[in-house]
Amino acid sequence: MSSIVLTGDTSGTVTVSAPAVAGTRTITLPAATGTAILEDGSNNLQMNSGFGSSATAYGVRAWVNFDGTGTVAIRDSGNVSSITDHNTGEYSANFTTAMPDANYSFVAQSKNNSYCGAFSTTTTAARVTVRSASVSNATFDSNLVYIAIVR
Repeated sequence: MSSIVLTGDTSGTVTVSAPAVAGTRTITLPAATGTAILEDGSNNLQMNSGFGSSATAYGVRAWVNFDGTGTVAIRDSGNVSSITDHNTGEYSANFTTAMPDANYSFVAQSKNNSYCGAFSTTTTAARVTVRSASVSNATFDSNLVYIAIVR
């Protein structure tokens, strides 16, 4: 049987060295019942979130919170390098690290009385349109836009 070795240094960095054996790599956390987190043989991250069995976890691959009025400004983000302002109410969230393909899902939200629609997806960006729910479906620049990409 192989062991997982944890080593640390004075910087606070902890390195996990997996066994040199192909197959499933599992980390069982203290006080957990059964396997809490594992990587299966296909390199999928799986978690047991208290439902009694492990299942593949699908993570947020990118997210952004930005102001789409005037000069577009990112408030905070993860894996989003910039926002492109294409036209009134049309924006692209540009990824720092590209997606493996354009077959991801994303959700977008804006301020009250509006909705966001998917415009297009590429491996390098997700494009959205912000529309007013009360003014003839017109596009508009919103000061609160949020996008999350899941794959």
